[in-house]
Amino acid sequence: MLSLQELGWFALAVLLLVLTPGPNMMYCVSRTLSQGTRAGMLSLAGVLVAFAVHLGATVLGLNALLLAVPLAFNVLKLLGAAYLLWLAWQAVKPGGQAPFEPRSLPADAPWVLFRMGFLTNLLNPKVAMFYVSLFPQFLHPERGDLLGQTLQLGVVQVLVSGCVNALIVLGAGRITRWLSRSEGWLRAQRWVTGGVLALLALRVAQQERA
Repeated sequence: MLSLQELGWFALAVLLLVLTPGPNMMYCVSRTLSQGTRAGMLSLAGVLVAFAVHLGATVLGLNALLLAVPLAFNVLKLLGAAYLLWLAWQAVKPGGQAPFEPRSLPADAPWVLFRMGFLTNLLNPKVAMFYVSLFPQFLHPERGDLLGQTLQLGVVQVLVSGCVNALIVLGAGRITRWLSRSEGWLRAQRWVTGGVLALLALRVAQQERA
């Protein structure tokens, strides 16, 4: 099993990735700004249920793959480093879409909000890539019980993502008003996020392979 320190480092990595704007954040924030906080929370509930589906597939798939093909662990680590570098570029590239930009959306019923949040996350290939690229960086095959380790990481990921996105939904209006007067901070946030992701990718790539 993983130590509290290892889970803490993983939680920090997840936090940085959660703060990188993506489809889930943009959808929840857009719903909040156009239809209110309740709509944003219903959308987030759908997103979190989809995370559970992705997590189940990842737990079973990674556990089977890493036990069957030991070399796959090292390959996944290197591919994960490349993916983190790609995320870093997405954070800093010119013309990126701002998640807190107000958008006009039609009012939807509660079930539709939940369903759209679920589908937005479930059908997003970046989420599957996130799990497959990040999880192996924190797994330790030599300790055994890969299934238990993966479940630990999954629980931490869902908790961190849920809490952070809930806070973002609750503060979406205030954040939008503040950012509209502080575009410099928005640019700084993108560069800080991109820089940290790039450093994490380099650290992963330089780790000794088993």
